[in-house]
Amino acid sequence: MAENLAITDGTKANQYKSLLPQIAALIAGEPNLIANLANICAALKTQFNWLWVGFYLIQDDELVLAPFQGPIACTRIKKGKGVCGKAWANNCTIIVPDVAVFDGHIACSSLAQSEIVLPLYNGQTLVGVLDVDSEQLNHFDAVDKKYLEALLANISF
Repeated sequence: MAENLAITDGTKANQYKSLLPQIAALIAGEPNLIANLANICAALKTQFNWLWVGFYLIQDDELVLAPFQGPIACTRIKKGKGVCGKAWANNCTIIVPDVAVFDGHIACSSLAQSEIVLPLYNGQTLVGVLDVDSEQLNHFDAVDKKYLEALLANISF
């Protein structure tokens, strides 16, 4: 297990290229999903200093708050509601450049300006989502999508 993260400057892609192998080392050999999700959140928050980064896991037909870093958050989200619920319902990554114009956005924090939500799978089964909020408009793009999807593909259950 890695004990420290090497924080990298440079392009967003270079930051991800440096961070993802470190996260892989951090969670390698640890079988506890919650521990791994918590460390992933801490690593992403430390590297990128996003407003909020966390997971919601599907439980009893709702998304339930799981490990996260940032301000307090919504505890439960119904399928199809908000960005997280829509990413779950549509089984796809959603990038929202401006949450103020996203129909049905759930404002857990009034500081959030943009958001990306990605599905989390156990094999072929959708089990939750990774939700990331930024205080900046238009913060997330195809680079974030590419590397965050790659990160999630390497989480083992």
